[in-house]
Amino acid sequence: MNPKKTLLLLLVVFLGFWMFTDPAGLADAAEATATTAWDLLVSLFEAIIDFFKAL
Repeated sequence: MNPKKTLLLLLVVFLGFWMFTDPAGLADAAEATATTAWDLLVSLFEAIIDFFKAL
């Protein structure tokens, strides 16, 4: 079996197990991850805008 497919399958099984055993914990983790990703994206675009303003 392809290592990428194996890793993907393990990830899906892990997330499925987590969803059935602790759905609130999975939701909290997903929210925290999305919030962090959004904050990083905002910081990146602010840095790009500042860079072009400085040119």
